[in-house]
Formats: sequence, structure tokens, C-alpha cells
Amino acid sequence: MTKDTPEGSVMVVGAGIAGIQAALDLANSGYLVYLVEKKPAIGGVMAQLDKTFPTNDCSMCIISPKLVEAGRHLNIELLTNSEVTAISGQPGHFEVELLKKARSVDINKCTGCGVCLENCPIRYEVQLPDLELRKARTAYAKSTDEAKVTEIIAQHRDEPGNLLPILLGINRYFNWLPRCALEHVSDELRIPLTEILRVASFYNAFSLVPRGKHVINICMGTGCFVKGAPRLLERLERELGIKHGQTTQDEIFSLEVVRCIGCCALAPAMRIGESTFGRLTPSAIPRILKSYAESYGNGHEEEAAA
Repeated sequence: MTKDTPEGSVMVVGAGIAGIQAALDLANSGYLVYLVEKKPAIGGVMAQLDKTFPTNDCSMCIISPKLVEAGRHLNIELLTNSEVTAISGQPGHFEVELLKKARSVDINKCTGCGVCLENCPIRYEVQLPDLELRKARTAYAKSTDEAKVTEIIAQHRDEPGNLLPILLGINRYFNWLPRCALEHVSDELRIPLTEILRVASFYNAFSLVPRGKHVINICMGTGCFVKGAPRLLERLERELGIKHGQTTQDEIFSLEVVRCIGCCALAPAMRIGESTFGRLTPSAIPRILKSYAESYGNGHEEEAAA
């Protein structure tokens, strides 16, 4: 083509579901498409989702065919691990500068066998670029917490599917899953931290943020809801000075909303630890909270005396 006519190529920046669809539409129209993505793979956030709103369709069922088509289309050139650094020119005659990050792998020879991942010397080593994270890891290594986590890992190390019982043990000890403890598990079991987080974030029993000594689960299932659970939640939030999903400053209580605790005949109900309270009224909330707060204070006084 001459300089007076537009070039027959297009660049799409961002290879999420919208970028992929745009690239496919342009490629099917006869344009040569450069699909640029700063991450190592295309797909974006949608590839990380389980369901899509509002139909609850499987996200991977929707996006997988498009990923395959984009990867195989003759008119689409994928430029992953790349970022746009400069754009000059005018419509029809743009010039774009890209920064393509090194992969340490010859992409033209890669067959996707996974051997490089198995032999990578830093695959299971947790990287701590942030100064605060390094300080936290150092403090953890000097504390008795590391010895306790080591004990929990040793207790379940030889069990099949040992990750879940180890996380349960750590969660019981800390009442949540600290990052340093998860990194410790990753180092010991040679399991990527991403896989551990995938399990930890799946189960409601685990928490990735600090929780109080006593976790209050207020039921908002249909039976409890119609019997007045919203009023109980309002009273709990007022008494504790927090919203659901938060923890009190003294770390005694955490307030969480659940959909069912399995005692619909006692609606409205809530659970604190292993204890269930049914047929509750808002006036009973202060008395229950006071009993738990006093038991927590007595426990601390006994520890100090010991």
C-alpha cells in the first residue's frame, strides 16, 4: 500500500474477553490483528471466574472456544508479556513501540510440555519484594509461631491430601491464615502459594484476614430472615460497633452473615463458635455478648497469673 492509504492491520491492546472478541471480529473481516497483552497469557479476569452474571453460565465454557480460535487464527498475532510504551503518527499510519518482556524460553521452540516448570529452581520459593513483607517474615521466623506451624506440618506431612488438614490446624491455632504461615507451608510441601490460596479462599471455614477470638455467625436463611434476623444483625452491629464482615478492635468478636446454620426450627438463630442460640430476640444480644467478653477477660487474667 502507498503512504496515502491506510495500512491493512490493526492493534488491539488488552486481551480480555472484550479484546479477544474485537480481535476475532476484525480478523474475520480480513484485517491483520496484533493482539497485545501485558500478562503471559490471554483471557483476562473472565478466565478466573467460575460463573457469569446474571445467567450463572460457566465462564470457561464461554471464553475457552474464543481462546482457541484467537490462538489459531491466521490473521491474529498474539503479543503476550508485552506493553505499549509509545504511540506516534496519525489515524491510518500509527507507529507503536512495544516493550516485550523476556520469558527465558524460546517461544518458537516451546511445546507446552511443562518440563521447564518442573525444573525451575525458584518455582516454590516465595518472593518477598516488599520491605514490610520481609520484616513480617523475619519476625515470624523468630517467634514460636513458626515452631507451631512446623509441628502441624510434621503431623500431617505423610497423609494423602495433607494440605487441607494442615490449613485446618493453622486456622485453629491463629484463628485465621497468616501469609507468613502459608508461605511456610509452601516452602515445606513444595506447593505453589497460588494453589494454597485457591484452597484457602474456597472454604468459608478459612479466613485470610485476622478474626476475633469468637466468631459470630448470624443466620440470614429464609426461615431466620422472616422471623427477624435483620433486627438481630442490626442490634449486633450496634452493640459491637462494627459491620458484618469486620472484627472488633480488641479482636474479641468477628461478625459474619451466613445463609444457614442448620437449625431452622430455632429461627431466628446465631452461632458463636460451637454454641447455637435459637429463638433470639434483640434484647438478649447484650447479655450473650457480655458473657463471652467476660470469659475472654478471665482467660487472659489466668494466663497472666500463670
